[in-house]
Amino acid sequence: MGNARELEVDVAIIGAGPAGLTAGYLLTKAGKTVAIIEKDETYVGGISRTVEHDGYRFDIGGHRFFSKSAAVVDLWNEILPDDFIQRPRMSRIYYEGKFYSYPLRAFEALWNLGILRSTTCMVSYGWAKLFPNRNVKSFEDWTSNQFGKKLYSIFFKTYTEKVWGMPCNEMSADWAAQRIKGLSLWGAVTDGLKRSLGLNKKPNDGQAVKTLLETFRYPRLGPGMMWEAARDKIVASGKGQVIMGHGLEQLASDGKGGWRMSAVGKDGSKLIVRAAHAISSAPMRELAARLHPLPDTTWNASKLKYRDFLTVALMVEGEDLFPDNWIYIHDSKVKVGRVQNFRSWSPEMIPDPDMACVGLEYFCFEGDGLWSMDDGDLVKLATDEMEILGLVDRSKVKSGAVVRQEKAYPVYDEDYAANVEAMRCELEEKHPSLHLVGRNGMHRYNNQDHAMMTAMLTVENILAGERIYDTWCVNEDAEYHEAGDEGAEKALPARETITPDQAAALGSVREVPGRIKPDEGRKVA
Repeated sequence: MGNARELEVDVAIIGAGPAGLTAGYLLTKAGKTVAIIEKDETYVGGISRTVEHDGYRFDIGGHRFFSKSAAVVDLWNEILPDDFIQRPRMSRIYYEGKFYSYPLRAFEALWNLGILRSTTCMVSYGWAKLFPNRNVKSFEDWTSNQFGKKLYSIFFKTYTEKVWGMPCNEMSADWAAQRIKGLSLWGAVTDGLKRSLGLNKKPNDGQAVKTLLETFRYPRLGPGMMWEAARDKIVASGKGQVIMGHGLEQLASDGKGGWRMSAVGKDGSKLIVRAAHAISSAPMRELAARLHPLPDTTWNASKLKYRDFLTVALMVEGEDLFPDNWIYIHDSKVKVGRVQNFRSWSPEMIPDPDMACVGLEYFCFEGDGLWSMDDGDLVKLATDEMEILGLVDRSKVKSGAVVRQEKAYPVYDEDYAANVEAMRCELEEKHPSLHLVGRNGMHRYNNQDHAMMTAMLTVENILAGERIYDTWCVNEDAEYHEAGDEGAEKALPARETITPDQAAALGSVREVPGRIKPDEGRKVA
């Protein structure tokens, strides 16, 4: 270690994603010194980064810049004041050559499916109502009871299994009940009949009408533009360093309440950072294995699981192929789950006006067949599937690129909550100067504004010298990006009036499927 580079700062930060960079920016703005390590050699922003290939820019997953939190919106405007553009919002479902509204409108779906298939769906629906499954355990059971087996197999089964990597008959029914709110097939049919007779002017969606975001803000060169600007401001402050290409080797308690962080560069170089506080947005499982002394709950953290995905970007000759920001692919003939249209996110992400660029998203587990395929084979697969779907003529595909994203989604299995809580409680008791933030740092399936909020509250705690905010109250609402007013929630509550219930404005739980428990099941009338 004699040749290791050494730094001494107020706060050491692991990970240069939205949470880590938000913390670094706010801390340096407050006069604190920080060192941020990021294992990627090129990109900051984590899953919110923008990857560039031959002048084409790719958004890894699609990131609408919308938040109900005024504090988050104000911070976005402060970091990137002049580079937001307003973009139209459009997402649809694609099935067997036809597009369907998202969220699904049941009457429209029946109309698009045609008379024969719609009749089959209605017969299947009637059968489900006359002879329902009385022992509902799974997502499949619940959804088939609600819509019939046929409509379930078309609009719910394929996409759900692609995303989550497990059969619908192994997912808990409770998730289905939460996820599919208010959609009534019979209501859609009766509404449609009334509408055809001029008796009803409301949309034929069979559900309570919700106001969706019609437009959203977006950095003109992709979400990575925001985080590159945050990095640059941290460095320009003279108070912060962002060290790229360095992965965490060990985070050791110095026995005095502070930390000694060691990191290793891609070239084998060593970095030692000594700090009074440490902030980690690294996956909780990885952090637990690198803490010294090892936590008693290392075993719990080792059981945490993640869902990964990869994007295959195709550069296609010709005009835009479709107006959507993205399309959900419900076809079982292909493996792709979603297709992004990057020009619909921002025209400036495409360098050639005569070219289009689409990104096919494949949900997988690190190390499985899809993940391990050669890039060339993945580009060929994506080209084949776009032709199968009828969305692209393969002769128009000029090139392709692959971006792999590990640990994109924390998995909520039956044990995750207990495992996360065990480690959280131990670290809060033994190491109050270690702060977990962000999606992977807290094993919470949240969006970038909620990851930012966990960092913002953490910074407030550090500056106050005490834990005045419960950062674990921050989470995500599944309808968050579909309805509501931007900046509607007031900024951080005043310190002197803090109560546990006020700790964070965003405290709901995002809807994520869990597996059926061995004794799960209930009678359904």
